[in-house]
Amino acid sequence: MTDAEAHELPDLTLDEARAQAQSLTEQILEARDAYYGRDTLIVDDATYDEWMHRLEAIERLHPELQGQDSPTLTVGAAESSLFAPVEHAERMLSLDNVFSDEEFLAWAARVERDAGRPVHYLCELKIDGLALSLRYEHGRLTSAATRGDGRVGEDVTDNVRRIRGIPHVLEGEGHPDLVEVRGEVFFTVADFESLNAYQEAMGDRLFANPRNAASGSLRQKTEGKNERQLQAVHERLSRLRLTVHGIGAWPNPPVATQSEVYGLLRSWGLPTSPYFRVAESAQGADDFIRHYGEHRHAVEHEIDGIVVKVDELALHDELGATSRAPRWAIAYKYPPEQVNTKLLDIVVSVGRTGRATPFAVMEPARVAGSVVRQATLHNQDVVKAKGVLIGDTVVLRKAGDVIPEVLGPVVELRDGTEREFVMPELCPECGSRLAPAKEGDIDLRCPNARSCPAQVRGRVEHIGSRGALDIEGLGEVSAAALTQPVRPETPPLVTEAGLFDLRAQDLFGIDVVVRDAETGLPRLLDDGTPDTRSPFRRQRKAPLPGREATASRPDPRHDPDGPFDGDDDFILSAVATELLANLEAAKTKELWRFLVALNIRHVGPVAARALAQWFGSVSAIRAASRDDLASVEGVGGIIADSLLDWFEVDWHREIVERWEAAGARLATPGHPGPGASVAEGGVLEGITVVATGSLEGFSREGAQEAIIKAGGKAASSVSKKTDFVAAGPGAGSKLAKAEELGVRIIDAAQFRILVEQGPSALDALAPDAG
Repeated sequence: MTDAEAHELPDLTLDEARAQAQSLTEQILEARDAYYGRDTLIVDDATYDEWMHRLEAIERLHPELQGQDSPTLTVGAAESSLFAPVEHAERMLSLDNVFSDEEFLAWAARVERDAGRPVHYLCELKIDGLALSLRYEHGRLTSAATRGDGRVGEDVTDNVRRIRGIPHVLEGEGHPDLVEVRGEVFFTVADFESLNAYQEAMGDRLFANPRNAASGSLRQKTEGKNERQLQAVHERLSRLRLTVHGIGAWPNPPVATQSEVYGLLRSWGLPTSPYFRVAESAQGADDFIRHYGEHRHAVEHEIDGIVVKVDELALHDELGATSRAPRWAIAYKYPPEQVNTKLLDIVVSVGRTGRATPFAVMEPARVAGSVVRQATLHNQDVVKAKGVLIGDTVVLRKAGDVIPEVLGPVVELRDGTEREFVMPELCPECGSRLAPAKEGDIDLRCPNARSCPAQVRGRVEHIGSRGALDIEGLGEVSAAALTQPVRPETPPLVTEAGLFDLRAQDLFGIDVVVRDAETGLPRLLDDGTPDTRSPFRRQRKAPLPGREATASRPDPRHDPDGPFDGDDDFILSAVATELLANLEAAKTKELWRFLVALNIRHVGPVAARALAQWFGSVSAIRAASRDDLASVEGVGGIIADSLLDWFEVDWHREIVERWEAAGARLATPGHPGPGASVAEGGVLEGITVVATGSLEGFSREGAQEAIIKAGGKAASSVSKKTDFVAAGPGAGSKLAKAEELGVRIIDAAQFRILVEQGPSALDALAPDAG
């Protein structure tokens, strides 16, 4: 956060701060969802860190805005429905970042000040891969899980058992009863290139970079795949590698330093990095950082920085951790790489909110481990400020080694053929006239929100995202197929109102050009042609005479069986069948998820949960007055106005009506009405509880739902009206507020008793238990 931003914060009203916090929370959660859930990187590290710093500053100024699920208190992503959940025996934290020598040395100075003495620093390469936790019991691998939200991850044990170099049984003797080993799964550069060659030979899509390939490969399901698909899955898994870099749960490790931990792990047959070094001072660690900054391509895998840890394990407990990251470790992120390439054109893409964004289309350039063809230019003012002309040679970098960015032109290479970019007056997708949303806005938007294909596609993809209805199979390709197909001419979905009305016959014969998740532009293959697919390929029940049965058609436009005409001999592919089944299952998802899925401005997961808890149904929210909406804790005037404006639009109301008619449950079963508890007469009737931090046995949503189910009020901030604060690791400012106000504080075990048996059960406990 800049000094200017810090000075601006005190001038924010509470409603302005709430709106900013809500907007930042949505952006951060969307970026996390894309990164952890869809293996897509939509924002660079620096921007993400700015969002986090701004949100932290707002929450320090207004602690009441820090909801239980604030990104400042959490890591990773929400639970996934793709794999079974696995609870880590010990929290799996993230790392805070620094981006300069000055920032790193300032962090080291704080560490040594808090430790009260000089320390040793273990320095190691920051592998650009996927975090993994291995659980060994009595020396045997019993489970493997992704980071998830730090407390609960995804069970990927079956896939991990196929990765070479990961022992199923540890070598040596004297293994602890339970130990969690943490590491990073990755592809070497050579294996990544080999994998892409294999993908190309098999006719499958190429991966953009090793990190996405590693995440996508580990998080594959094998159910329902044919023999060729299984072969591809196993091929990708066999090429993965793991480097272990730490421990999670391990009672009383028989070593004193992190470097000794690595020696012990290596003796057990676990793969450790050969590149780490213990420095005797912060300056020595900084020398290590500088060395690999100059030789980052001298190792066999991609790195995006250096991780520095205090080597002495005893100091780890002394220095402690925030709710997200340890204070005894830091990640130094290297600056992005840059290259020169040709700016072929500037085209405009329209996103989910109608914003028209210019994108640079360039000659393919390999930068930071991947081939780049497109990069955002944000708006017409940014194009002018950068001074780029179509036809220029431009400097391209990948910010945070993730997001492509055009820095500017190489003016001395101009030859006079370059031309200026002119922002179009009409939407490139639907022909509507572009205009600012309000006077003074720099961005231009397409006003045809209802039926602009690009906006509908973005909203449909959002509906399927983890933060909304979490519908497996409703991602970028299927969303584009349903809203912007090459054929048929009329898409299955003109608006999202028809989503839950989709039938099998609506999915036959669809061809689509895959759109880039960030730009919305057609994704290009290496030969420059659009990536065209038929995601819902039909299959024949039985072969025609003299013709072998095929599971799918490689190109339905040249289908030898002719166009689909309703013939009963055809059945849906597994992908289409699964999508329809998942849409049906989504009809009974929690109310707050539907509220997020409706794409109402400012209504993200935080506000949606508050609204769902208070009102209990979409119809009750629709009938509420502005004062009723604004008075709900965690909502306020800005979101109240947004809700009222949304329901004023006729096609918005049509979405609600058609979803309900199709069987979507837009109400919480048993909720007695606005302001009442779900379980009237329950053991917590009239009781207000704040759950904060990580409560063992409860997810963030699970803790709130347990309170509501017991008839209580699940509040998001602590006040004099709060009866109990259930606090776990990472409780932060809410715990301090409870202590200041004298509110009764309970732990996870007591919280379970409270929601199951009520306050009297806690009162009956021995004094030392309460």
